[in-house]
Amino acid sequence: MMIVLRSMKKLVIVLAACALLFSMAACNGTPEQTQSSYAVLLGLNPEDTSVLAKYQTVVIDAQYFTHDEIAAVQASGTAVYTYLNIGSIETFREGYDSMKDLILAPYDNWPDEYWGDVSRQEWKDFVGEQAAALIKKGVDGFFLDNADVYYLYTSDAIYNGIVEMITSLGQYDKPILINGGDVFVSRAVLDAAEPLSAITGVNQECVFTNINFTTGALIRQSSEDSQYYQAYLARCKEAGLDVYLTEYAKFNNSVYNEIAQYCDQNGFHYYISSSINLD
Repeated sequence: MMIVLRSMKKLVIVLAACALLFSMAACNGTPEQTQSSYAVLLGLNPEDTSVLAKYQTVVIDAQYFTHDEIAAVQASGTAVYTYLNIGSIETFREGYDSMKDLILAPYDNWPDEYWGDVSRQEWKDFVGEQAAALIKKGVDGFFLDNADVYYLYTSDAIYNGIVEMITSLGQYDKPILINGGDVFVSRAVLDAAEPLSAITGVNQECVFTNINFTTGALIRQSSEDSQYYQAYLARCKEAGLDVYLTEYAKFNNSVYNEIAQYCDQNGFHYYISSSINLD
């Protein structure tokens, strides 16, 4: 599964014609070899878990890993978070075909994936079953994707469905990161009289970088969206949430240093991937 990329202020990703493409610079390593202690590797194969030992915190798609494989990663001192999709129906996953009746709309840029009606009890039950299975594998936390269904469908029913799922996950007393989902997080935490305490952090994609899905090129994020995300993350930090960034770029000293400096100054964690497959 690949992480969803989109602008939270627009329904589709900004594809700026004048965007600066990131060129491969001569260097002694890759971003994965030189950056911080956080990594999002959803496309990683279980046989390649040895690369995870150099990170303090990793996000993997634990559905494809065994309990023993996860324990081996944790033995090196690495915390293992698992991807969990709470807002869209992925027809390539086992069991997701049974949710086809809940489809709301196709998911732009991602074939075989659809936005789902998260207010329906059968979806909430299904996500709960997936979470329970992942907990049995010994994961250290959750990385929840596609809360942005509330950005597209801003009804109380959709919002309450997400809240109910996250509240249920709180029973496991594990950290919960929301990937994207700024509209939901703003209502549930930043602007809430009683913030949803089960949410411990956010992961924001494409604060400084972006993807042109038409050409496959890695480009710079628009100035407007970058400023929006930075203001949003400042509010998250002020609210006591842990903040993580996932960026997409070929190795380039300028953009790499810009991201690293920003995160170091703000106490944020970050991962820069040269592949949209996060492998």
